[in-house]
Amino acid sequence: MSPVTVTFLMLVFLESFKLSFCARNHNVACIHSERRALLRFKQHLKDPSNRLSSWTKNGDCCRWDGIICSNVSGLVIGLHLGSSRGTRKLGGKLNPALLDLKHLTYLDLSDNDFRQTQIPTWFWNMSSNLYYFNISRNQFQGNIPDLLTMTQPSVLIDLSCNNFTGSLPLLSSNMTAIDFSFNSLSGSMSHFLCHKLNESMKLEILNLGHNLLSGEIPECWKKWSRLVGIKLCDNNFSGKIPGSMGALTLLQSLHVRNNFVVGEIPSSLRHCSELVTVDFGSNQLSGDIPGWMGERLPKLIILSFHSNKFTGTLPEELCALSYLQILDLSHNNLVSEIPSCINNLSAMNSGNKSDDKIFYRTSKGSFFEDILVVMKGRVVNYDTTLKLVKTMDLSDNNLSGEIPEEVTSLAGLQSLNFSHNHLVGRIPYNIGAMTSLECFDLSTNNLSGEIPLTISDLSFLSHLNLSYNKFTGKIPSGTQLQSLNAYSFLGTKLFGPPLSESSTDVRFGTGSGVLKNREDQDKVDWFFLTVELGFLSGFFGAVFLLMLCKSGRSVHFQYMDETGHSLGRIIRKYILK
Repeated sequence: MSPVTVTFLMLVFLESFKLSFCARNHNVACIHSERRALLRFKQHLKDPSNRLSSWTKNGDCCRWDGIICSNVSGLVIGLHLGSSRGTRKLGGKLNPALLDLKHLTYLDLSDNDFRQTQIPTWFWNMSSNLYYFNISRNQFQGNIPDLLTMTQPSVLIDLSCNNFTGSLPLLSSNMTAIDFSFNSLSGSMSHFLCHKLNESMKLEILNLGHNLLSGEIPECWKKWSRLVGIKLCDNNFSGKIPGSMGALTLLQSLHVRNNFVVGEIPSSLRHCSELVTVDFGSNQLSGDIPGWMGERLPKLIILSFHSNKFTGTLPEELCALSYLQILDLSHNNLVSEIPSCINNLSAMNSGNKSDDKIFYRTSKGSFFEDILVVMKGRVVNYDTTLKLVKTMDLSDNNLSGEIPEEVTSLAGLQSLNFSHNHLVGRIPYNIGAMTSLECFDLSTNNLSGEIPLTISDLSFLSHLNLSYNKFTGKIPSGTQLQSLNAYSFLGTKLFGPPLSESSTDVRFGTGSGVLKNREDQDKVDWFFLTVELGFLSGFFGAVFLLMLCKSGRSVHFQYMDETGHSLGRIIRKYILK
């Protein structure tokens, strides 16, 4: 299982928060008819934490919690009623009294509990006047109607984390960003994407991830030329990656992971030179990893092709990606040596001085990405510190040759996984120079020799797996290696703590002796070590994350999907063989 999954959070649109939140200092009282409308709206709400206690009959509604008024006219222009952490959620019914707020352009009801509520038609009609519409994480259900009548020049809509079903709606050309992720939308996206091909769309952010969408990804991308971020991950898309995506020259973030996409990476993507994140993991892509990615996509920070069917060599051109911080090519069929130019990945050479988010500019603000990294069997979520994350995973391929000494110059790497290949030779003597390393996995190769004493310089190392190699000699003493599990050295001829004194050839015992066949060792190592030690804690961590969507925090279902995918692959490979 790959340790890296990538997700992007919905937008942080700066203008949305530049509205008159200082309305409490205004000198214009609210309109009487709008105060009455708000009180009628409140009557149908359940407010267990008394959040709306300031909404009183004789009060100035522009001073009420969650109300945004114009400082000039006193008209209500926004409702900011999304739940914050630690407050109990609003519920109940949506009252059409909101229709009396004729100048409402901002509505945030996110992270509440309108459980099993089907949105009334009048509410959708009202939304056509909004420029910011956020009803995410509410358990709303039903279909999403066509959204063709949005009158504002720039519209941001977040319907994520609900129970919406049916097909994708048609969109107004005025929309700037939509997030329909984490619903149960189904069917093809052809009608949605290809409607009125001669009409240019203003959409910059498209998030359809974590739905039940199927069929081929259509060749209709030229009309969507303003797109900066696309997320289609965790659906049932098939067919090839459309070549027309190459027309998206502003594109910075592209996620198609965990689908059933086949074929090769289209050469037209070389025109998307602004790309920072490319995630095609967990598909059925094949052919060579194109070398032009290292030459034509110079801004890449995250590149994830794990769990596909790529063949051929590891292209040396990727060494030119000087900004690359996360590289995951694991679980493919790559056959080559690890290139010695690997030290040219300069972003991995040292710790980052900035702890900023990885974010992308749009015409109305910016959005940022976060990432789930599974290390040491734990799910760790990075967002505000994403620029600090440095990982490389080339595991489960057919790589051969020696580990190049140049890899030790990547002093900023926190996780390095070369396991399940055919590597030979020794661990580079200067391995201790990789001072940021926390996870180091070389298991199931043909490596030999002694463990370098410099490994004792890896003061952050907490997960080491050298099992099923030909290592000999004593495990360096006086280091944190003595605190590691003996499984880390299984199938080697190492001795010394943490191994028992009598251990000279550490292997799993069976009823008839030890497992000496490499294939059998792989079965034991991969199934028991990775699944038992890593999968269980990571899996239940993901189960916990699943529950967070309903409680209103950022949700990341990808790891659950990836865990199930990988467990299925293990079962097919080892149990059903």
